[in-house]
Amino acid sequence: MNEAKKRILITGATGQVGRLLIPYLKGHNSIEVVAGARTPEKATALGIPAVYLDLDNVDSMLPAFTGVDRIFLITGYTVDMLRQSKDVVDIAKKAGVEQIVHLGACGDDDTHVGHYGWHQFIERYISSSGIPFYTHLRPEIFMQNLLGYGGENFVKQGVIHQYIGDARLSWVDCDDVAAASAAALLDPRKHHGQIYRMGYEAKTYNEIADLMTKILGQPFRYQTHPAEEFLKKVLEAGGEPAYMKCVYECYRDLTKGNLIGDDVQDNFPTIAGKQPRTLTDFIKANASAFRY
Repeated sequence: MNEAKKRILITGATGQVGRLLIPYLKGHNSIEVVAGARTPEKATALGIPAVYLDLDNVDSMLPAFTGVDRIFLITGYTVDMLRQSKDVVDIAKKAGVEQIVHLGACGDDDTHVGHYGWHQFIERYISSSGIPFYTHLRPEIFMQNLLGYGGENFVKQGVIHQYIGDARLSWVDCDDVAAASAAALLDPRKHHGQIYRMGYEAKTYNEIADLMTKILGQPFRYQTHPAEEFLKKVLEAGGEPAYMKCVYECYRDLTKGNLIGDDVQDNFPTIAGKQPRTLTDFIKANASAFRY
């Protein structure tokens, strides 16, 4: 008799990490993948079944989680992530879910950055919940942030606009985060209890501008701006105030040298069985977005 397939539910399936995760899971005969979505009809383009799941509606969770074995948990950029995540864990335990893979944020365990700490509260809650298997991912700065963040395009006519002075950051591609997430979901026991920090190449924005100039054959430069300007713009664009205040404080402290964000890890080949993507490869792949 064949063992029943494990059912994996992806939250945030239409987002930049969730969308990239699905191809890593499809095609494995031992699992079936389903998307949790506020509007399941809009998730049909993902090529997998979708169920109604609204992280702001706790009543939607038990029906969505019934029959689910493993959950990929990602929340949005609001302070509501704390309540949403607690509800997910509580209901997942009632539904008999055996694993949660949680996409958190970077930072040391003693971080003072607000939203980094919020994710660590969630980590601790999952770890103490009684869910049999769990894995926590702590990505550093997404390479995709070079394409834009908070409704703002940061590279315009050869100028990279950012808010962190000369700070050096450690970068990771969202596709590599998806690959690590898939590895954990496909082998819960192997990755159980792990906290994977993910950042594989450290560069300042000045260094990235030099790299773009070399690769794309056009001059690029970096223009730093006050962190206060970021907060003003992102709030005007509709960003959630509590979360974006944390991002602002992060930018402010990076600018002042009070926060270090350039830790580089060597764990990716062990997690995913391949080398992480480089900034050079990312820039080449997204050349049309950067050229002017």
